[in-house]
Amino acid sequence: MIELNWSKKRVLVTGGASFIGSYLVEKLVALNADVIVADDFSSGKKENLSDVESEITLHVGDLRDKCFADSCTKDVDIVFHLAASHGGRGYIATHPAECSSNMVLDGVVFDSAYRAGVEKVCFASSACVYPKSLQSKGSARILLSENMADPFIEGKAFADEEYGWSKLMGEMALKAHYKQYGMKGVSCRIFTSYGPRENESHAVIALIAKAFVEMDPYEVWGSGDQDRNFTFVEDTVEGMLRATEKIDDATPINIGTDQHIKIKDIVQKVFKYTGFKPKETKFDATKPEGVFSRAADLTMCRKLLEWEPKVPIDIGLQKTIEWYYTTKNKRDMRKHLEALLFER
Repeated sequence: MIELNWSKKRVLVTGGASFIGSYLVEKLVALNADVIVADDFSSGKKENLSDVESEITLHVGDLRDKCFADSCTKDVDIVFHLAASHGGRGYIATHPAECSSNMVLDGVVFDSAYRAGVEKVCFASSACVYPKSLQSKGSARILLSENMADPFIEGKAFADEEYGWSKLMGEMALKAHYKQYGMKGVSCRIFTSYGPRENESHAVIALIAKAFVEMDPYEVWGSGDQDRNFTFVEDTVEGMLRATEKIDDATPINIGTDQHIKIKDIVQKVFKYTGFKPKETKFDATKPEGVFSRAADLTMCRKLLEWEPKVPIDIGLQKTIEWYYTTKNKRDMRKHLEALLFER
């Protein structure tokens, strides 16, 4: 249950036209917050905000520009910082320089927020901050707890690709602003969020898209034995709001489920709910597959937030499939799908 009286808050959402960002904006509008969105539309889409466009203030620009960041944070109470260069596994693996640029973006936004007197910053971090050695094929499947990733403790800083390192450094920068200036904050480690509006570079949508275009042989990246804890986007947003209400000292918190679900099991669910069944399923080990196993320990989430994700994978998956099949054009997807799998 949301507890803060958001109707008295002026809230900035950076990257507010993105997949998760747009759901967060809609939720904040429903809570009667005064919502400002800052986005450069490099990956976000204006149509994601179509239901609330008359109820928000939209600033279009690059938040790495200090003047733009300063103007966006002026007279703001709370910042939800979701803007970033990111994408699915294909994008992360092939765009290391763009992912590294997030460190500049985060530094500018945090500095502008501090100088503007912002009350609190909620930073959209990632499960990619966790050491890859804990998620490898030779390791036992474990639940990742927040104390397993820490840039100041030997052996606990081994993030997943440049994107993971940028998020770990973003957490460190936010904590530094709390330690030095007292600026309140929280870092939300988001685990594999999925749902309507997500794009084809992310696993769930990619698998749905391949069924939509009736790909046969149906291609799965990696062995299919790798697992994730898939978190429906509405749960992701609820968790971020709860974390912002409950945590002040820039402590990181997991926002995800504690279920290990293999990719090949998601594939079977996609076949079940789409009604498409290929003659052959091909597992392509040459394609990026990421770490072998990833799921969240929810001990802190339950204790500090008194909350955990609620939407079962089958329900969330059916909602996502229905959205995809009713909004996409099969001919266009067949033409562009291969490129979309690697884009933001």
